[in-house]
Amino acid sequence: MALNSQQILEILFGASAVLLVYSYAGYPVVLGLLARIAPRKTNRSVACELPTVTLLISAYNEKPVIAAKIENSLALDYPKDLLEILVVSDCSDDGTDEEVLRFASAGVGLVRQSERRGKSAGLNLGVAQARGRILVFSDANAMYRTDAIWQLVPHFADSQVGYAVGNARYIEKTSDTQAAEAEGLYWKLETWLKKKESIFYSVVGGDGAIYAIRRELYTPLLPTDINDFLNPLQIVQRGYVGVFEPGAVSYEEAAGSFAREFRRRVRIISRSLTAALKAGDLWNPFRHPRHWFLLTSHKLLRWLAPFFMMAMLFCSAMLWQSLFFRAAIALQALFYLMAFAGWVLQERQKNWRLFSVAFYFCLVSVASFIACFKCLRGDLSGTWVPPRHKVPSKV
Repeated sequence: MALNSQQILEILFGASAVLLVYSYAGYPVVLGLLARIAPRKTNRSVACELPTVTLLISAYNEKPVIAAKIENSLALDYPKDLLEILVVSDCSDDGTDEEVLRFASAGVGLVRQSERRGKSAGLNLGVAQARGRILVFSDANAMYRTDAIWQLVPHFADSQVGYAVGNARYIEKTSDTQAAEAEGLYWKLETWLKKKESIFYSVVGGDGAIYAIRRELYTPLLPTDINDFLNPLQIVQRGYVGVFEPGAVSYEEAAGSFAREFRRRVRIISRSLTAALKAGDLWNPFRHPRHWFLLTSHKLLRWLAPFFMMAMLFCSAMLWQSLFFRAAIALQALFYLMAFAGWVLQERQKNWRLFSVAFYFCLVSVASFIACFKCLRGDLSGTWVPPRHKVPSKV
């Protein structure tokens, strides 16, 4: 029996609503249950000796923070003879390289790109010169707790583990607390999901601030590739998994404004979508059922959230004669009014958490919408200007 237009709209509305709610609320519940009843079996052996580690610090025009980052790295309590520190400069022209060279006597190396090609291209050069068996990737503004390397390394005693992701914490600024608080709530959810994904199977993606991999699992990247998402996907494709280590802590300052967070989200999501298109058989639920479930639930459905939202609004408007859909329109209108109020309040430097969270949700959704079209057009860039140049006070 053929469906009429009203039935099609009702199904579209229902499916969009279910997928939207599932991606943000249902998935954490389901994941929490799966992590409890069906955790991944580990294959951990006794490590005979500590591995050599190379800390690769990506930098472009990071003069305000690079000295503090190097000092923070030199203060790490991993054995000095086993820790190599390399700063990868993306053709910096603000004196960053000169700052790095001041630490040459302490064993800090500088790898400079002769032209600006972006972080991923720089990492290709850095990895080629690295001597460590374990590579730890970091940003110039991410300050590590002194035991961070110690926390990451033991996971590689498990032969199944290909990468280990640290716990990036974001310090709120004293100004623009709406953006910082909204971003902070988002990252609390992300941290919880990483913990449960790690228990169930594999954490989805890395974190540019702090994550480690086995050196032999690094695959050279294109300049437009996003290293902390594509490289973990490549590692999982090769039969390994990624773990989350909450004790490996790094600190950096939050984006500090909704505008900066918006630009960051567009850049990250557009490049992550491109990386996801290269995931190959990871999208096959019969080949990689657990990782397919995690990748689809945690990433893909969130990226598609704006399309679910638009479909719900469109279907509600088309079916407004029904009392149910009039109520649906009213509720959606109320939510978007709250988001608009959040935008107005943040412009006036006022902090109403409920409104700021609604605005942040819509901001991320709009960023996803734009990122999808940037991905489809191939409008990607491997370079960007760092938005944060203040050293976190808490390390």
